[in-house]
Amino acid sequence: MDQAATLRRQMAGDAPGNVVRVVAVTSGKGGVGKTNVTANLAVALAHMGRRVMVLDADLGLGNLDVLLGLAPQYSLADVLEGRRKLSEALVTGPGGITILPAGSGFQELTALNQDQMQELQTEMEECEEKTDILLIDTGAGIGRNVTFFATTAQEIIVVVSPEPTSITDAYALMKVLSTQHRERRFRLLVTMTRSPSDGVEVYRKLSLVTGRFLDISIDFIGSIPFDPRLPEAVCRQRALVELYPQSGAGQAFLRLAQDVGRWPLPDRPKGGLQFFYRSLLGKEERCR
Repeated sequence: MDQAATLRRQMAGDAPGNVVRVVAVTSGKGGVGKTNVTANLAVALAHMGRRVMVLDADLGLGNLDVLLGLAPQYSLADVLEGRRKLSEALVTGPGGITILPAGSGFQELTALNQDQMQELQTEMEECEEKTDILLIDTGAGIGRNVTFFATTAQEIIVVVSPEPTSITDAYALMKVLSTQHRERRFRLLVTMTRSPSDGVEVYRKLSLVTGRFLDISIDFIGSIPFDPRLPEAVCRQRALVELYPQSGAGQAFLRLAQDVGRWPLPDRPKGGLQFFYRSLLGKEERCR
């Protein structure tokens, strides 16, 4: 099994020792299905042979473990408080994905200080050799924790629904990340669509306003249709791509995973530190 997994990774271009792809999944507004996107994307990527780790970064309100029917003994709160090592808090989820749960009800985690942020980055780098793709499920909104985790990633997926309030809040999030943190590129995923044109229309609206007021680019990476199977999967605490892979939303998640797996890896870290930045610097040196 180990040899087969290695072969799949080599054929996919992610052989051991290569750069870890870090993707933040975020949103301006809650209730748009962001955590569902993260969970199903992670499981779909794992079924493609990728070694996936998920960081539940919705600190204080994390529920990724609940969504997948897991009961972790420890969480990120224990790691940041020095009670446990990161390896002790990790749990294995469906498809063999690795999850670092955030824990729920820890108010002290809602605003990490600089030392805690640096400690988390240091701890995460120990997982580098065992990870191909790190997905970060951030909280919603424009708070400090959200912007911190978004800017530590190489790619930022902004999840938005067709609702006007969701579109407005997605614009606000991209505005903060671009004007205050110099982010210039975003990937847009539209959820809860009734037709393919719904997603394109949301992308058009956001592109028009960002083109006038922000110096950023937005890549439309598709949409996840409204699917009655999705709330059923949530109630059963299972990933939709495992329970109903042939459903409309299930097929959309699988296509998304294929696209993410083909995204080019960056050759250098973005401004400031980011997760696994040492491997990025190492790759840059090897290419000289």
